[in-house]
Amino acid sequence: MAPRRPSDLPRGAWWGVIKRTFAELGNDKIQDWAAALTYYGVLSIFPALIVLVSLLGLLGQDDISNLVGQLSIIAPKEVQDLLTGTVRGIEQASGTLSVFAIVGLLVALWSASGYIAAFVRASNAIYDIDEGRPIWKLTPLRLGLTLLVMVLLAVCVIAVTLTGDLADVAGDMLGLSDGLVLVWNIVKWPVIAVIAAGLIMVLYWAAPNVRQPGVRWITPGGILAVLLFVLVSVGFALYVANFGSYNKTYGTLATVVVFLVWLWLSNLAVLFGAELDAELARARNMAMGNPVDREPYAVPRDPPKPDTLPE
Repeated sequence: MAPRRPSDLPRGAWWGVIKRTFAELGNDKIQDWAAALTYYGVLSIFPALIVLVSLLGLLGQDDISNLVGQLSIIAPKEVQDLLTGTVRGIEQASGTLSVFAIVGLLVALWSASGYIAAFVRASNAIYDIDEGRPIWKLTPLRLGLTLLVMVLLAVCVIAVTLTGDLADVAGDMLGLSDGLVLVWNIVKWPVIAVIAAGLIMVLYWAAPNVRQPGVRWITPGGILAVLLFVLVSVGFALYVANFGSYNKTYGTLATVVVFLVWLWLSNLAVLFGAELDAELARARNMAMGNPVDREPYAVPRDPPKPDTLPE
């Protein structure tokens, strides 16, 4: 019987998982996939902000600049400045709901889903498996994951903005004591971290053409991805603030370059976590008696077509 949890793996299996994870980072060309995701991320982030602003409008939250402002805690200031200007432009351009606005929102949703489509391809490469799902399965998956990401980001925005006087007003409306409001101001960041880990877990579970043993809200790869994201963001922000010379080197393009490097590092963190979960899947396969070099080592959700199978 295959182990269902990482703790069920045989003793000593974790060391092999760690070694293969680092080895596969190069074999799967993770740095190139992170660059591809950065490209699609740039194309998707502005349509995604349009969708996010619209969702927050439906929830009665018209300003997401507070969320962008919180990026200064971990990300370089240049990233915050770039996104703040973009968000303000979107908010000013947002008008009343109309047929054209709805069509524009749908187009923005499709454009934002380009990142998810790229992540699906990257996940299949990490699992060394070909895509077998037909387009009528992939398209709803692509759009559904994009919308789910937007909804969870909207929840994070509301959680971030419920601080200070706004939290006190919300607490009075809900009949909560000042103590509970104070507790929320303290625990909101761990809650947001859990939401982020859960969001990454959903991507890890749904994106690859791999039949997963079950849905888990938190995976080792998801936890690693969140920790790496925070570490690389803080580290890069400190480097840019104290040692970087991007302004001297790139001039007026410095803000854009810093944003691209930060986005690439963030995608590296997410793909690193996916690689760890993939190697845990290989370890489960090995625990069932299969050889370590068996490819693909995971059972596909939809078997690839014969003309896409390796010779």
